[in-house]
Amino acid sequence: MDRVPALEEPLKKLLGGPTAKVMAEHLDLHTVGDLLHHYPRRYEERGQLTKLAELPLDEDVTVVAQVADARVHTFNGGRGQRLEITITDGSGRLQLVFFGRGIHKPHKELLPGSRAMFAGKVSMFNRRMQLAHPTYAKLGADAAEADDTVDIDSWAGALIPIYPACKGLESWKIAKAVDAVLPSAQEAVDPLPETLREGRGFVPLPEALLKVHRPHTKADIEDARRRLKWDEAFVLQVALARRRHADGQLPAAARRPVPGGLLDAFDAKLPFTLTEGQEKVSEEIFDDLATEHPMHRLLQGEVGSGKTMVALRAMLAVVDAGGQAAMLAPTEVLAQQHHRSITEMMGELAEGGLLGGAELGTKVVLLTGSMGMPARRQALLDLVTGEAGLVIGTHALIEDKVQFHDLGLVVVDEQHRFGVEQRDALRGKGKQPPHLLVMTATPIPRTVAMTVFGDLETSVLDQLPAGRSPIASHVVPAQDKPHFLARAWERVREEVDKGHQAYVVCPRIGDDEEEAKTAKGKKKAEEAETADKRPPLAVTEIAEQLKKGPLQGLRTEILHGRMQPDDKDDVMRRFGAGEVDVLVATTVIEVGVNVPNATAMVIMDADRFGVSQLHQLRGRVGRGSAPGLCLLVTDMPEASPARARLNAVASTLDGFELSRIDLEQRREGDVLGQAQSGVRSSLRMLTVIEDEDVIAAAREEAVTVVAADPELAGHPALRTALDALLDKDREQYLDKG
Repeated sequence: MDRVPALEEPLKKLLGGPTAKVMAEHLDLHTVGDLLHHYPRRYEERGQLTKLAELPLDEDVTVVAQVADARVHTFNGGRGQRLEITITDGSGRLQLVFFGRGIHKPHKELLPGSRAMFAGKVSMFNRRMQLAHPTYAKLGADAAEADDTVDIDSWAGALIPIYPACKGLESWKIAKAVDAVLPSAQEAVDPLPETLREGRGFVPLPEALLKVHRPHTKADIEDARRRLKWDEAFVLQVALARRRHADGQLPAAARRPVPGGLLDAFDAKLPFTLTEGQEKVSEEIFDDLATEHPMHRLLQGEVGSGKTMVALRAMLAVVDAGGQAAMLAPTEVLAQQHHRSITEMMGELAEGGLLGGAELGTKVVLLTGSMGMPARRQALLDLVTGEAGLVIGTHALIEDKVQFHDLGLVVVDEQHRFGVEQRDALRGKGKQPPHLLVMTATPIPRTVAMTVFGDLETSVLDQLPAGRSPIASHVVPAQDKPHFLARAWERVREEVDKGHQAYVVCPRIGDDEEEAKTAKGKKKAEEAETADKRPPLAVTEIAEQLKKGPLQGLRTEILHGRMQPDDKDDVMRRFGAGEVDVLVATTVIEVGVNVPNATAMVIMDADRFGVSQLHQLRGRVGRGSAPGLCLLVTDMPEASPARARLNAVASTLDGFELSRIDLEQRREGDVLGQAQSGVRSSLRMLTVIEDEDVIAAAREEAVTVVAADPELAGHPALRTALDALLDKDREQYLDKG
């Protein structure tokens, strides 16, 4: 039997079951190679302390600091004990708190003046940052008498690597595990072609791994980072270049718009003129559709920039050319909304074959999982016979029994909600590969587009159609200034009094037994922490409070994902018709919902949403002639990172600027669509915002290598690295962006 290559050796064999289990479950590290590519987040210099003032809230951190003082307090009439230790780094102070029996060991070991590494999750209590029950390892001379120690001298020089850690596996334990596997780094296969490596002056891969984990100088770290960033950028760009090359070989039916057809009839009845941007992007799409290779185009545009109109015109052009077009939406609410708005825009053109329908018209059908059997059967029949030129649906479109007469174009709306398999399954329903148009309202910085969607041509819509109104956004600090929240509800009433409508968005539904159990468990936690640990606000609870309190007398309804599809559609229809004043909802309204009369939105617990998500939600208001208002309600204190994020959202309507902020805060953990591809992001070192030059240079090199040798027959080491870093799932994911 072949020997398992050193880097593919399971960690269980080297580190033992318990440690390997924690690494697998919490850090997604399974092999020696995985651990070698788990790089330090930063490095502490012995004798120099970290900046406590810059710790991020709600994140697991490791800090090196000195104990300033330690005090035991009693509570509950003397029955409970709490140890509070203040640590300092000269620039800031941080409180550590231990409860009950857990106070004795730290009280004995963490004496004022001693130094240690501390690991835990940063939380907020009484307006102060703290670590509750942190684990710690004493350093230097203090380490001798403590149980858990770190022998810093066995680590590199004066630089202590601090690793991304998790509960149960602190940075110093990961460092010891790395020591155990570091000899295997000598067997790492170098993916860079030798001429490229030497031409750019990179250190060999084994040396880079050694230097990144155990540097002696800052120059070592710089050498290693420079090399390892290139590996990540280059392997990704090779995968993308190979996809582009393969796609260029596929056949597709050219779908050229027909003069005097359905598209022209539709354009003639539009009550407005298209924006310059819509005209330009439509031309790019029509040029792609006219070629005999499948279009792969990403259409990104600001919330409300008119992407659906551009997509619909492309779909009509394909129907004119004898094909069918399918639009895939991530939720039933959105599919129904698209179906309703498209049939309204098309009017009699959407009633092909029906009495009163236009001669040029076609059928527009809806297909979702919850449709009744007769309607579903009719929709399937219309698709297979070609009677229906357009279909809008959810993942129900992907099922085996769905067959098309001649599928020519697939439009994927909000692509980040779909897995690769789902998109591929729909594309596989064409006689030849259909053209693909991917739409997103989450603006993507150029470097990310180049990295993540490197095999898609990109079109950008950055103009808002005429008639759209500005949106004013404000942060409402409910905890600091309760009267601001009272004023927010008054503003909602004022909008309703003017004849408008409003959304209230909450992060949770609130009728789930599991949620109740979790909340109950949290209540049993130490008293001192409960104030900052309340569950997210819920739709059902907030709706009740509003009906009985500040919004009493207004017509208030709820909408969330666990409602029956017919009920959801009924609520949305009545809200659209102006029969509901206030809609209290989850993020089910995040994309595509279009009610021009809705002018106000209040987002509760806004700090629990991401930047892009807040921007998407905000785009639901200001869609008519009246100005929009978005209020971001939070309990977070003024100095917290969460407040800084909300202030950023409130300060600009520029989605591209916000996407940069979002990316800088999230780092690249899920930039490559971790949830979609089902595998860990391969970006450990590369930061797509800062490393634009690296990505652009790697792309050029990759194109040259792949053009000369598409199968990489002359680069076996690169091929191996591609298989290791980009397994089949990842490569398919890159395939379809």
